[in-house]
Amino acid sequence: MPKVLITGAGGSAAYNFRDALSQAGRDYRFVGTDVKPYHLELIDLEGRYLVPPVSDPGYVDAMNKVIEAESIDFVHPQPDVEVGFLATNRDKLAAPTFLPDAEAIALCHDKMEFNAHLAAKGVSVPQARHIASQDDLRSALKDLLEINPRVWLRAIRGAGSRGSLPIDSYYQGDAWIDYWRSFRGLDYGDFMASEFLPGHEFAWQSLWYEGELITSQARMRIEYIFGNLTPSGQSSSPSVAKTVNRDDVNEAGVGAVRAVSAKPHGVYCVDMKENAQGVPMVTEINVGRFFTTSNFFAHAGLNMPDMYLQLGLGKELDSKPAQFNPLSDDLYWVRMIDMGYKLVKEGEWSAINH
Repeated sequence: MPKVLITGAGGSAAYNFRDALSQAGRDYRFVGTDVKPYHLELIDLEGRYLVPPVSDPGYVDAMNKVIEAESIDFVHPQPDVEVGFLATNRDKLAAPTFLPDAEAIALCHDKMEFNAHLAAKGVSVPQARHIASQDDLRSALKDLLEINPRVWLRAIRGAGSRGSLPIDSYYQGDAWIDYWRSFRGLDYGDFMASEFLPGHEFAWQSLWYEGELITSQARMRIEYIFGNLTPSGQSSSPSVAKTVNRDDVNEAGVGAVRAVSAKPHGVYCVDMKENAQGVPMVTEINVGRFFTTSNFFAHAGLNMPDMYLQLGLGKELDSKPAQFNPLSDDLYWVRMIDMGYKLVKEGEWSAINH
């Protein structure tokens, strides 16, 4: 019975990763770590441990003590900061991981550098500018407002649409950055402005092994958790999502992954959004860890977390799904805080239309 250590186990993404693996029918055992005790109360684990943040010099020692005490067979880091740190320091960890190369992870964690790199590789990305000064903001708005009457301003680093706001004037952008400077520790230099993309938003989840694409599946975000309460009108986490099977989305996903890794290995989750012409434009890759709703596909019959663990443990897969579109494109995942989740097939809604 493999024993798996999940880091950041108090978060919803880790919870759903654990939920996906409960669908696999295997005798996995789980231990979790987090930096705060109350975050570990909800997830089903055999052991719960507090560890310092990765910025603490004692982080690796604390992790290795847990690994030794629990006889851990595999470590899955879910938060980006731990993915990045452990990819760079995997040789110091006393248990194996299944992570992409550290260079690819560092590139994906800098969204401005990532955008420029993909553009140079010929991958479709939104036009973007680094905002290092007020003059940069003025110049970026002048150029980008010619494409769309709004511009997307966001933090270069961080998940969950961190620091994101659609703007149409210098005043709005400067005030937004001033707010983040005053209260959140970000300033000019930590932001980028990009072409506003008005179309559908897609999340393409993929699993790779030593350069080979094992499988992939896309979904479209339809509604967002508390999107009506955010300044941008959206968040990165959907309350309603639907499977999507489109060749252009698959091609964009593969192109983005191969642009950042010569030999992709591990999990690559690609975000993209359509421009005004309906072309999917790649905005970022959540690399080395799963999207928050990884259990959507698992409940639908495509259990990527299980395949990821089997490969990470050095085992052969029971069977290989199709590389593209293994699920039908008529499946919905409906979820909400304190209300759980449900998989619904198109046309099988329980509501009656009068």
